[in-house]
Amino acid sequence: MELFTALCIALGVLMVDAVLELAFITSMVAWLHNTASGTFAVNFNGSTFNLYGEPKHFLVDQGHSSNGAAGTAIVLIGFGGIVALLLRGRPSILGPRFTSLLYGTWLVILVLGLMLTVGSLGYVFSVTNAHKGQAIDVSVASTTGNHKYPVDTWTPQNWFAAMLKLDLADDGQRSDIENHLRVMRGWQYNLIPLFLIQLTTTVLAGLEYLERRKHRPSAGEYGSVDPNSGEQKFVATP
Repeated sequence: MELFTALCIALGVLMVDAVLELAFITSMVAWLHNTASGTFAVNFNGSTFNLYGEPKHFLVDQGHSSNGAAGTAIVLIGFGGIVALLLRGRPSILGPRFTSLLYGTWLVILVLGLMLTVGSLGYVFSVTNAHKGQAIDVSVASTTGNHKYPVDTWTPQNWFAAMLKLDLADDGQRSDIENHLRVMRGWQYNLIPLFLIQLTTTVLAGLEYLERRKHRPSAGEYGSVDPNSGEQKFVATP
């Protein structure tokens, strides 16, 4: 029972953290498709030019992989786990065999979901760190005109960090970039607790499953009835 309670708590915490991850990514995507798709005013050499909020070579696949990891944790692991655990406690609803199959499938999904999160964690940090320290060449940016900045490839975290190093003419735009850069770094670093919570949930689910199997009575443990006394005598199977 203690393992079951711990599993339920871990499952709830995992869903909350995954919802937070999904909210961060959704906020970033909405901003990229709206405000950041426009231009930002930059001071340079005594004049002002407009720089597109997104570069020509923008890397966003790491956001997609993180979004998939968070969605899997919410839907398949979270809600799927709730359904599997509830039906496991009431096997008569769908039948013991189908209920057991459903719960076994959920355990497999737990492991696959953990692998997806691990992959997303490694991918996001490796790509972001590979572009760390990049700077925008202002002399090139000032001549792009109606085109996006063409030099190098960028992740959202690296690009907007580099934009903050420019002499932005509008303090409101600078503040907007700073706020959304925190959100971008928020979903990036939130992958770490998401992985740890998911790992804990997977381990607890495995231990709880093994404990249930260990205490599951076999046919020989149900005992026999003494025909003379009418009492049921339980005989443990060697």
